Amino acid sequence: MIGKRTTHRTADGARIPGTWRHAFINNGGSYYLTDLFIYADGLIDCWGLVTVEEFERKLHSGWVATRLPEGAEASAHGLASWKFGETWTWLTPELLLAEVRDTLDELNGRPDSTGRCLAAVDAFLADRSEANRAAARAAYLAVPKTRRHYALGDMDRKDQPLRALVAGPGGTLEGSPDGVVTQETHDEAIAYFEERARLIAELPSRTPADGPAVSHAPALHLPHSYPRQRTESPGKVGLRNDYPAPIDVDGTVYASVAHAYWALSVADPAERAAVAAADTAHAASESAAAAVRRDGWEHARAAVMAALLRAKYAQHPDLAEILLATDDATLVHDEAGSPFWGDNGGGGRNWAGRLLELVRSELNARRAGLM
Repeated sequence: MIGKRTTHRTADGARIPGTWRHAFINNGGSYYLTDLFIYADGLIDCWGLVTVEEFERKLHSGWVATRLPEGAEASAHGLASWKFGETWTWLTPELLLAEVRDTLDELNGRPDSTGRCLAAVDAFLADRSEANRAAARAAYLAVPKTRRHYALGDMDRKDQPLRALVAGPGGTLEGSPDGVVTQETHDEAIAYFEERARLIAELPSRTPADGPAVSHAPALHLPHSYPRQRTESPGKVGLRNDYPAPIDVDGTVYASVAHAYWALSVADPAERAAVAAADTAHAASESAAAAVRRDGWEHARAAVMAALLRAKYAQHPDLAEILLATDDATLVHDEAGSPFWGDNGGGGRNWAGRLLELVRSELNARRAGLM
């Protein structure tokens, strides 16, 4: 259960969502309370990124500890150290691995073991054959023991109706406190699930009225490319601010968005013209760096860039089509030396990418007749 324990890491400019939980690392017989990070791409950080298969080996080797022997030294970095006395743990390597696999399903929007169990229950209720009951029973037993109580989201009944349903009249479940399930208990479970289905069906739709909250297209990375000339099919390189796509801004033609941006940032008109005439976007930025900025530039720069991007894609319909083809992808833009404009491996604010997404939305709005 992820809850509010959300985190992420950045890989190749893309944001990989994740979550975390507490765990003990057994390093040479000393136990360290630490955070176990689980990421949507299937990597797990337990003092180093590992795959699920490698994590399983670390569990069974005791590196990620689920058994805490009495008298062993333990530490929480920077907080305290102690020795284990009377310890009681409810996790085993198998249980922790199953919970991690469930978490990976949750992070990727897939049904986890609880979701698969409830789907099997629905199949049984639609066709109450013993074969379907057996499938529901197997799906229930596949839910980690530590999560079964939460399967129905009912803190009063816990999973008691679920246990009764999958066991069936006269049946039992290993380790269950219910004993033999009576016909009356089973009928109550059937009634419980029928009422639950009715209430779920009556719930209002929770789909946001204005569309999804997150993008469905994969993130697109716009790395450094330093293009020197236009090409017939530039692809995503054409979305770079330094791509040579001349734009007319108030009667002045600039060789690229980058040329225009750096020229407009300069206070002195003569120096501004020299920046605009630079051979390359990189040369324009170097020339501008040696000049004095216009007053208030740092507070106006995002608006200026937005206007320049609108000009670029209005004046170059072929590049506008490339931008529109990115669908709703997050656009991750790298910009050398600028943590404001670039994502730069997760260390920047990515304003260049974010403004591209804004202009893309405006292009879509105009195409749909909304603007």
